[in-house]
Amino acid sequence: MQMTERCGWVGQEEIYIAYHDTEWGVPERDSRALWEKLILDGFQAGLSWITILKKRDNFRAAFQGFDPDIIATWGEADVQRLLSDKGIVRHRGKTEGTIANARAWQKVETEMGFDRYLWDRVGGAPVQNRWDCLADVPAYTPLSTEISKDMKKRGFKFCGPTIVYAFMQACGLVNDHVTSCPRHAAVADMGRSPRPRAP
Repeated sequence: MQMTERCGWVGQEEIYIAYHDTEWGVPERDSRALWEKLILDGFQAGLSWITILKKRDNFRAAFQGFDPDIIATWGEADVQRLLSDKGIVRHRGKTEGTIANARAWQKVETEMGFDRYLWDRVGGAPVQNRWDCLADVPAYTPLSTEISKDMKKRGFKFCGPTIVYAFMQACGLVNDHVTSCPRHAAVADMGRSPRPRAP
């Protein structure tokens, strides 16, 4: 894929290109994987995505593979441990928010499944947008605002409309690859055959 064909937000670093070409926009239907991406998007707030991408392996190690059932049991000692970890973004509010989000995830997962909670919002299949250029892509939408409000009611933190929309884009709830990007058609094809959720 030629660099000029990719979505305009992609930088020139290999890690960024690989993320765009293999992950971004691919429909994610695993509850825990969805939760991990939500947490990383929350940590991105105020930063560039490449910063988070470069630290993702460190985040996974520090947060026990992003296992929400483990993180939900954490307290102040764990917050202090994470705030001293130079391999991740050290931010008390985001760290405490991750623990709160683990507990909120447990409730939603028990009630209906975090995956179903999200995918039901888009009718079970990705919203197929057709943006001609990066400038056309919104920062948030009425749907991301609606989801954000509901998530906050359920106890989630760092889940404003913009963060939620970035999360929806990353997890393939919406296909926001621009139409000139070869990944637009590839991701659209993936969205037409959603993997059935186990009963």
